[in-house]
Amino acid sequence: MSTLEEQIDVDVPVQVAWEQLHRVNQYPQFVAGLRHAHPHGNNRAHCDIEVAGAERVFETAISDHGENQVMNWQTLDAAHLRGTFALRSLDNGSTRLQVRVEYDPEAVHEVYGGPHGFAQSHAIEETVRGDLAQFKRLVEEDRPLPGS
Repeated sequence: MSTLEEQIDVDVPVQVAWEQLHRVNQYPQFVAGLRHAHPHGNNRAHCDIEVAGAERVFETAISDHGENQVMNWQTLDAAHLRGTFALRSLDNGSTRLQVRVEYDPEAVHEVYGGPHGFAQSHAIEETVRGDLAQFKRLVEEDRPLPGS
């Protein structure tokens, strides 16, 4: 199993970032390759993605630990991706989003294709960093203005 950990600071209160993480329908706005996502059933999300020109469908299980602002997720397909989003308030107006992704490189390659070895790890790392930057842009643009 390989593990990737990244973080980004966003200029919104922790509750605003937490609410954005729960807007599954908006995930395509900040997750690369995700074409469509919608919540359904008991803590599940259905996702349509495009990877290397091929479309794939997968289900994700989500467990939410609201009091600690921690959300765990895992795919329910052969790739066995799983991870955690954790939010920590830095002050009244800013939050640190920490992401941990665990994956089996061989399973990821079999299901989604792409490079092997170090090249795959680098590609996943760059994708996660890009997704975090897009999340930051989205949540900061959508924040309410002071006094509104």
